[in-house]
This record gives sequence, structure tokens and C-alpha cells, in this order.
Amino acid sequence: QVHLVESGGRLVQAGGSLRLSCAASGRAFSSVAMGWFRQAPGKEREFVTAISWSGGSSDYADSVKGRFTVSRDNAKNTVYLQMNSLKPEDTAVYYCAAKFGLLTKDLTRYAYWGQGTQVTVSS
Repeated sequence: QVHLVESGGRLVQAGGSLRLSCAASGRAFSSVAMGWFRQAPGKEREFVTAISWSGGSSDYADSVKGRFTVSRDNAKNTVYLQMNSLKPEDTAVYYCAAKFGLLTKDLTRYAYWGQGTQVTVSS
């Protein structure tokens, strides 16, 4: 079992930066791939980024490449999402998720989810 809690979301101006954190409980954290997804009002939840259990591999949605960076600290059971050059279209609830095995963009493959944290980017 993996329990996830996101934090760090807030209101920020366009062009600004935020770092989201996702703290995990459970000894399995170093064995799971982690993903970040987001859901804007009236839209489906979408893939943002994912990182392998070791941190050695990652993947990004085209919309965030070059602006967002995912990382993890297995000693702290935490995964991070550094978001730079934020745009109003980045406004959404951001969720972290965990799965055993390889990282994937497919949200249906993630078994464990946090409650989400709101990111609002003003223009």
C-alpha cells in the first residue's frame, strides 16, 4: 500500500514558478513509479510527467517539456514537480500517483492516488 499526500499548490502569476511535493507513506515507495497528472475544470485528467522508481527515467507531456521537472528522493519518500514559466493554461488540480512496475502515461495503470493540490496561474 502507498498513501500519497500532495502539497505546494497555490495562486501564482504567469511566468512564475512553483514546486509541488508528494509525500508517500509505506515502505514500497522506492519500488514504485510515480506520475503527476492534472485536471482542469470541465476537462479530463491528463498526464503531466512520470518518473521511474530509481529516478533514472522520466517522461513529460509535450505541453510541459522544458518548463517542468520531476524528481524524487527515495530517502524522504517524496517526489517533486518543479514548475517554471507557468502559464494560465497550467491551472488545474495536480495529482500524484503511484504504480508498481514501469512508468507510463496511462493514468488507468496507476493504483494509488493523492487527493490533489490546486494550482492557479493568473494572467
